[in-house]
Amino acid sequence: MSFLSRLAVKSSGFSGIRWMSVYPQHYVEPVVQKNKQNEQKNELAKLHHVPIKAAVNKASDTVFHDDTKEKMVNYITKKGNSALARSLLSKTLELIKRTQTEHMNLAKGDDKDKINTNAETLLKQAVENCRPLLQVTAIKRGGVNYQVPVPITTKRSYFLAMKWLLEAAREKERKVSLPEKLAWEILDAAHGQGRVVKRKDDLHRQCESNRAYAHYRWS
Repeated sequence: MSFLSRLAVKSSGFSGIRWMSVYPQHYVEPVVQKNKQNEQKNELAKLHHVPIKAAVNKASDTVFHDDTKEKMVNYITKKGNSALARSLLSKTLELIKRTQTEHMNLAKGDDKDKINTNAETLLKQAVENCRPLLQVTAIKRGGVNYQVPVPITTKRSYFLAMKWLLEAAREKERKVSLPEKLAWEILDAAHGQGRVVKRKDDLHRQCESNRAYAHYRWS
């Protein structure tokens, strides 16, 4: 098992840390989606007398609801203008769909079936390809600052992936609209290419080179 894999396995326990909650520990998470309720019917039947946490306001069971899209809208939003952010993301997904459909029409033979035209699936795939497992943090030991590789939680890894995608899109030339720039970045990342994937690989490479300082995390 490689160094990154070992640290990622060790980090799996960090996601379960209970820092602070208004609910006691015996309260269970709500299951809002009907399909998940049907899948977990036997497990949920055992929880009839167990108190359940209240669902969040944005929880929805509609086919149009998606957690990844909702988070992207929140990260795009500036000065509380979520309506503008939602329209920008909708235009981005539309451009991705048009681009992939054009590629599918130009393809020949069996290549047509290999092209994915679902924009939402491509967005999720791009975020997954950009997620970092580790990050470096400065820890001072003996008057010297060491760049120590530290595993990050699942929530933060998704946040960094979406943040890097937006930063890469905003750094491009200003004459091009944001939906077009973001669509290019998402398509590149979905195919394992582009600046964001390179940034993640560079971060992992830096963590690999500083693996000798990993023990400073516990000392």
